[in-house]
Amino acid sequence: MADVIKITKKNARKGEDGCKVVSVRMKDELLERLDELSGKTNRSRNELINILLNAAIDIVKIEE
Repeated sequence: MADVIKITKKNARKGEDGCKVVSVRMKDELLERLDELSGKTNRSRNELINILLNAAIDIVKIEE
């Protein structure tokens, strides 16, 4: 029988795909629009939110 059992340290978990989970509050009307788009495109809310945020972050302009 072995005297010692060695276990390697695992990297911090961020999710199986390297993504983090976030929680977002949004108005009912926006959620309804998102659900409508989800139905029309056959994509999940999560997928649509990521697509839309990726597009929006590239075109945002910060005003002083």
